[in-house]
Amino acid sequence: MKFKIRPATKEDCKEISRMIMELAVFEKMPDQVKITHEDLERDGFCQNPFFECLVAEVPEEHKSTEGFTVVGYGLYFYNYSTWEGRTVYLEDLYVMPEFRGNGIGKGLLSKVAQVGKKKRCVRLNLSVLDWNAPARDFYIAKGARDLTDSEGWHFIRFDGQNLDNLANEAPED
Repeated sequence: MKFKIRPATKEDCKEISRMIMELAVFEKMPDQVKITHEDLERDGFCQNPFFECLVAEVPEEHKSTEGFTVVGYGLYFYNYSTWEGRTVYLEDLYVMPEFRGNGIGKGLLSKVAQVGKKKRCVRLNLSVLDWNAPARDFYIAKGARDLTDSEGWHFIRFDGQNLDNLANEAPED
């Protein structure tokens, strides 16, 4: 199947938002999605964007049963390792179920890696739910390492009231 991977535009945000919800449903967490396509437009297409995104698009003749031609996305951002330097973090990689098995996921993942390498990133990080063995197997087959097993890293988060409480404990300027 023919497809192309291209940088997302502001006009793609409704499609990306749709697929974010599809991914959240798959991950059994649809109630966790709080952002809208307007948030994506504001945060990804401003002077200092918080993220970058690639989309996978198929020709009109291969559109989905619902009529979509944008059928996948990879949303990523940059961070910094104090041990190794520049890194890229892949927040989401998603391909609509009816388009899986056509190389679109591999294309998105490879393109994010290529973008990172062009920006001199030394690694690509991502997280996968423990029950999502097909995704873990996909990444491992491409050469990724599961740091949970090999190095014992845990992913820690502050959010909601706990984030507010922590911020309120900051010393005065």
